[in-house]
Amino acid sequence: MYGRQKSAPGAKVLILLAQCVYLFISGYWLIQWEPDHLLAVLVVSCLDITFLRLKAMMFIWLPRGIGWAEALGNSLAFGLYYLGFPLFLIFGGGRHLIAIVLGLLLFLIGSGLNTTAELLRKPFKDDPVNRGKLYRGGLFHYAIHINYFGDVLWVLGLALLTGNPYALLVPALLLTLFVFSYIPTADRYLAAKYGADFAAYQRETKELIPFVW
Repeated sequence: MYGRQKSAPGAKVLILLAQCVYLFISGYWLIQWEPDHLLAVLVVSCLDITFLRLKAMMFIWLPRGIGWAEALGNSLAFGLYYLGFPLFLIFGGGRHLIAIVLGLLLFLIGSGLNTTAELLRKPFKDDPVNRGKLYRGGLFHYAIHINYFGDVLWVLGLALLTGNPYALLVPALLLTLFVFSYIPTADRYLAAKYGADFAAYQRETKELIPFVW
């Protein structure tokens, strides 16, 4: 995914169609099987926000090349979110006000963190003067992979909204994936591309969680 400029034909369309199908199925399930209609609407609304935000990033705000392997992986991963969380809510979900409020708050913070970090970086990347330069500004001043941290937060928020403790396995799995796979891969790419600048960035900046790690 790093350094790719052109998409494989149809890769983005596959992601779009797969997620549209997921949203339709999850909405149907929640309408038919979830007795708490207010909570069902809240979960569906969060999934819709996620869909619109990520599709805007993919097609409008930050378009980049996507290959078939990434498209398939993306489609499968988001199937876990779009279908998994509604099922966690329907089968075994609890109704805890504190969890709902905290979940909604984390979802909004995480979504805003992820999108804002990327959009603040966009003008720097779009300026030809900055070609070949490492971006350390905006929210990336606080963590190298602050956008991934945002992802963990909004997924954790959705898990809490379901009220099902087993749903917490999803953000835990995502965090593990970031720490042991995505972050090391990204760091190797950035180190090869920016050399000493990235080495200094790593020494002076947390990896994922601001002020922690």
